[in-house]
Amino acid sequence: MTDQRSPSRDEASREWFEEWFNNPLYLKVYSHRDEAEANLCVETILAVTGFDKATERVSVLDIACGAGRHAFAFARKGLKVSANDLSGFLLETAAKEAQKEGISIAFSGCDMRTIQLDRRFDLVVQLFSSFGYFESEQEDREVIRNVSTMLGPQGWYVLDLINPAWLRQKFMPHSEKTTGPLSIIEERTLSTDKVFKKIIIREAGRAEVSFTESMKLFTPESIKELLESEGFEVVRLSGDYRGSDYDMESSPRILIFSRKRL
Repeated sequence: MTDQRSPSRDEASREWFEEWFNNPLYLKVYSHRDEAEANLCVETILAVTGFDKATERVSVLDIACGAGRHAFAFARKGLKVSANDLSGFLLETAAKEAQKEGISIAFSGCDMRTIQLDRRFDLVVQLFSSFGYFESEQEDREVIRNVSTMLGPQGWYVLDLINPAWLRQKFMPHSEKTTGPLSIIEERTLSTDKVFKKIIIREAGRAEVSFTESMKLFTPESIKELLESEGFEVVRLSGDYRGSDYDMESSPRILIFSRKRL
């Protein structure tokens, strides 16, 4: 199924995303992130990059593919797709679905801080707020440098981040919802440059479990500076998956389209 696997670590040293993304409950908590949303995002990416009119087959790497929503959408559009994730559970889920649909996708199980695949891509995408998980800026830079190494000349790198200004307007310290038999409580803390979330999951007849999420917040200026310092040129910012122009106050997302400089 995969062509590379990061070494396993002792439970005590696992980072929050290694534990949470490897738990089957993750897909239940985020079941509202569906195929329709992924298709819309992929159609926008292809239109902005011009790959929707490409005369040759385009190669794309989804560097944090999760259960494969976006990778499948790219594959159904005829692109040559590689999909990577650190979570063995999510990769297995994606591989089973690909086999069921008869979709050809090359899967890999690498940490994005160290990933180096032996092929080059026209497009690398990092979607659904999958950037900013790490403690240091150096680790963020390692991800961007790895992307640059795997991109062909003037290859595209598309990042999908939450808009901090919008998040602060809509911020809810506490929320509760029900998904099937699950009762889900989310407790959030917002700092200057990070958002933290504790997810408490209850189900009748089972012990309560909890997980955490921690993500850096990037302004358009800070992410642009980071990308440009690593050899990328920011071409466009969109504010949602429809490709609308970015507006600091009203846009829920920052969809960053950048190209590797020659």
